[in-house]
Amino acid sequence: MTARNPRRWLILVVLCLSTMVLVLDNGVLNVAIPVLTEDLGATAQEIQWIVASYILVFAGLLLTAGSLSDRYGRKKVMIVGLAIFGAASLVATYAGSPEMLIAGRVLMGIGGAIVMPSTLSVVITVFDDAERRTAMSIWSSVLMVGLIGGPVLGGALIAKFWWGSVFLINVPVVVIAIVTAVVLMPESKGPWRKPDPVGAVLSMIGLVALVWVIIEVPEHGVSWPVLAVAVAGLVLFVGWELRTPVPMVPLTLFRDRNFSGGSLSLVLLQIANGGLVLALTQYLQFVLGFSPTKAGLAMAPMAVAVILVNGVGATLGQKIGNRPMTVAGLVVLAGGFWVMSTLSASDGFGMVALALGVFGAGAGLAQPAATAALMGAVPHEHAGVGSALNDTVQQAGAALGIAILGSALASNFTAQMPESAPAAARRSIGEALAVAGGDAALAQTARNAFAQAMSGTFVVGAVAVLGSAVIAVLLLRDKGTTTPAEQPESVEVS
Repeated sequence: MTARNPRRWLILVVLCLSTMVLVLDNGVLNVAIPVLTEDLGATAQEIQWIVASYILVFAGLLLTAGSLSDRYGRKKVMIVGLAIFGAASLVATYAGSPEMLIAGRVLMGIGGAIVMPSTLSVVITVFDDAERRTAMSIWSSVLMVGLIGGPVLGGALIAKFWWGSVFLINVPVVVIAIVTAVVLMPESKGPWRKPDPVGAVLSMIGLVALVWVIIEVPEHGVSWPVLAVAVAGLVLFVGWELRTPVPMVPLTLFRDRNFSGGSLSLVLLQIANGGLVLALTQYLQFVLGFSPTKAGLAMAPMAVAVILVNGVGATLGQKIGNRPMTVAGLVVLAGGFWVMSTLSASDGFGMVALALGVFGAGAGLAQPAATAALMGAVPHEHAGVGSALNDTVQQAGAALGIAILGSALASNFTAQMPESAPAAARRSIGEALAVAGGDAALAQTARNAFAQAMSGTFVVGAVAVLGSAVIAVLLLRDKGTTTPAEQPESVEVS
């Protein structure tokens, strides 16, 4: 067993900074959308592209970026990605038109896709099995802080400065991350392998088309031609990767029970999470009357619970293993969904805080354990692409959750609204409140209908999480022997 890197905890700080800037960016953008619409004169379609362009590019490039980091060096690739992200943030900061801002967001998606797989892959190569769970728990906590802090920070920046500041804030963080990475971080890479350009192109086509279909479903329904492209691209990708002698993505990883079990558990968990965020943010704003910034801050009980439980889970998981921790966390998560399913239009924030606390406790137990099981099955030479697969399945799960549960929420709301209500008021809670104006009775009817529709959505989320727990019981295994992730690798220390 190789000696522990004496700078490993400082390296983790660099990785957390790099991850934080990506997570914060999406949160602050959501708060900035109304101001962007006014200042840039952006249409609804342009706003959609400002949001979706980043997600499409990010999701489409993850697997390719993970493969590149294994081949050319995780530190080097991460620094390149940070530099692209920082430069793109400057483009977005001073964009004078929607088109320029979209271009900046595309570049940010490229940079983000290059950075993200490198961060988790460095965690599993710098930390040994005894400390890896603790490092992943800290990394997960930082992700949660970024998710909650994004809207709050964005609201504060817009109130004090101008909308461009939500992108400008990325630049100093990127500079600090690059400098500290150069000074502190060792280089690591897998054995040299031939490039796989065909696999890279097919994965990008398939993933971009799939994510585009998912994004479009709530507003426009299924785009069958784009779905056909997605299916064809992904089927051809899998076929090619199984046949080529040097695949970009080693699909044999899915033969490992821990990798496949961890992946499936995380997909179902993220589907539930996507529905949670979508429904709860609308409940807080439209039903309880919170501002976007206050709604973001209201998610703090979940973040606090995740951070507290992550610390306990890291210690406990080392003793009892990944499977019991994952299953226990998922059962607690299902309990959080059940509490949320009881919310009504007359409930105050107290019940929301309780539900979020339970949910956060379950996430703090389950997610690091499932991720540890998944990444523990990845050989070091494939750490980058293994991390990218983890990121990809979670991104796809979150997008699916928003699409599937978002559609269910919308249809349930329409069903709960009386047929005598105006047609526009039956489409969504936002439109209903706009149509109601001074009609207090219609507004209250809409709030009650949304709460009832949300209850059904959270029941579906609970079922998805319990299904994830069943998968964890059946597939995950805690190994007493050496795992592939503990195999030696080629590491160059700079």
